[in-house]
Amino acid sequence: MRARFLPHPLLSLTLFLVWLLLVNSISLNSIVFAAILGLVVPMITQPYWPDMPRLSKPMAIPAYVLIVLYDIVMANIQVAMIVLFKPKSRLQPAWVCVPLDLRTPEAITVLAGTITLTPGTVSCDLAEDGHAVLVHCLHAPDPAAVRDDIKSRYERRLKEIFE
Repeated sequence: MRARFLPHPLLSLTLFLVWLLLVNSISLNSIVFAAILGLVVPMITQPYWPDMPRLSKPMAIPAYVLIVLYDIVMANIQVAMIVLFKPKSRLQPAWVCVPLDLRTPEAITVLAGTITLTPGTVSCDLAEDGHAVLVHCLHAPDPAAVRDDIKSRYERRLKEIFE
């Protein structure tokens, strides 16, 4: 019964809260519309959610989020320094192919999103077999170090969480 009316409770709660934050008002109309949105959207999209991802260590997620947030702040500072003080002639952009040990689509998606969220790097392409991701770096004097950093900082932790 719950699965029929509330197929994805976390999505419903997220939609409810995001709507209230977007309208920036807590009125009866806003709450009712947020509740309708939180119930209807998951029911409509239910056929497109075949399985929920299995998490082997969900308690590792907060540590991963903190690491990513720290890296985003540090990368913002590094990119600002590059933009402000590094001459274009000394900039060393690079394409880095990162081989993946991850196999679950959800883990690969989170990794690609993490890479793109971190300023200075963008995940550009995923190999057809899903065994590698192509990353563009704004400044990478040592592309192998970038690859190793992505594998050790992000992929290893995602493998713990998802596999």
